[in-house]
Amino acid sequence: MDRHSLSFGKASGSGNEGSGQGARRGGGIASALAGFAGLIATGTALAAGAILAVFTAMAVAVFALIAGVAVFFTGLALKARRRHRTRNAPAGEGVIEAQKINGTWVAYGWDRQSR
Repeated sequence: MDRHSLSFGKASGSGNEGSGQGARRGGGIASALAGFAGLIATGTALAAGAILAVFTAMAVAVFALIAGVAVFFTGLALKARRRHRTRNAPAGEGVIEAQKINGTWVAYGWDRQSR
């Protein structure tokens, strides 16, 4: 038994002895066209995948840019809101005014929430 007498799972003497490529020999032009068509299909799939990857990357970049702009404007709005509160606040904010009536201190409006 030499090293070429066994082919993948087939008994010796089946007619396909040798290097294992006996089925592909002599395909002629049909075999060449099939190989060329496979090459074209592979190239087309590769190009389509690359184009889709670029579009996906662009979409992620645009999404990140819009999110960054939204966070920036949110920060500006919060900063302006804080600045507006401190400017328009009365001098004694947090101080309750009370009056002494009949020996008792009375404060009005301390339980109302500011608007």
